Amino acid sequence: MPKKKLKSHFHILDIFLLFIPVSLTLYYLKIDSTFTFIATAGAIAGITHLIAESTAIIAGRVSTTISALINATFGNAVEFLIAIFALQNGLVEMVKASITGSIIINVLLLIGLSMLAGGLKYKEQKFNKDSAGLSSTMLIIAVFGLAMPSLYSLVVGKPEKEMSFAVSIILGVIYLLSLVYTFGTHRHLFTVERQAPDEKTGRWTLRTAVVVLVVSTIMAGMESNVLVENIAPLVSKTGLTETFMGLVFVAMLTNIPEHVSAMTFARRNNMTLSLEIGMSSALQIALFVVPILVLVSSTMVGGTLDLVFSPFELAAVLITAMIANYIGSDGICHWVEGAQLIAVYMLIAVAFYFL
Repeated sequence: MPKKKLKSHFHILDIFLLFIPVSLTLYYLKIDSTFTFIATAGAIAGITHLIAESTAIIAGRVSTTISALINATFGNAVEFLIAIFALQNGLVEMVKASITGSIIINVLLLIGLSMLAGGLKYKEQKFNKDSAGLSSTMLIIAVFGLAMPSLYSLVVGKPEKEMSFAVSIILGVIYLLSLVYTFGTHRHLFTVERQAPDEKTGRWTLRTAVVVLVVSTIMAGMESNVLVENIAPLVSKTGLTETFMGLVFVAMLTNIPEHVSAMTFARRNNMTLSLEIGMSSALQIALFVVPILVLVSSTMVGGTLDLVFSPFELAAVLITAMIANYIGSDGICHWVEGAQLIAVYMLIAVAFYFL
């Protein structure tokens, strides 16, 4: 009888999981902060890969919109944990930069890479214009809300924390209402496509994927604490600002799961899901994670988060919102549009490096 070929359960990115014990060892032995930071970044890359893979398997059993919400939620869980630990350490400016960085990365870099990855395989790809239109409108509302406390501070000359609280509550409510609209009253607009269950799309069963997702999220919390503890010494050594670290490095690390998932679905010619992952993640950061951080930080020892951003940060998210509105206008994309989005993100990153 011919021998049955065993399916490999190893992925090349699993190598990054070896950084978990290395980073924890370096941290508890108080070894050089630079090496600890690098090892921790590698560990988070490995963990977020597991989060991306497990959410992709779970996503194959639900509708496109729910799948995007799952990817965004667990991807943003890492960012939320890092933000909490950063606020406890008084790194308020880094948290603000990571917030704007996540919005910019998810709309420009994630969707850009997805369009590029899918466009190199398919000449043109189509996506749901209704979903893209709602997301782009919500993003403009989010940017408007985030800008109000900043404009008030610019005019009056001092921040008003109560205004940040009020704006956070309003943003949180509109986000919940958008979920009711998407999954309740008008779900027929967003459930056109459905991912067919396919055991071949992942190396685990659904139950195993859920367990891996839970364990990975817990490990992400541990590594997030180690990462934050070593950011301040690294900033003083390299001369990089908290803003640049938050907008580029932290935002990039915390959004790896969404990038991997979105590019994977784009290569499967499901650009609707790729676009929804990016937009859902950006919206969840702006309308859900930020309000929670603002409210929770008021009871924490460390730093209180307000919604007063720098003019450069506001300009960057405003440009991002305008581009997002343009993306969803025709329901068709190709690889050149992806390259253009990536170029805009790189221009923003360069500007913040020299700021």
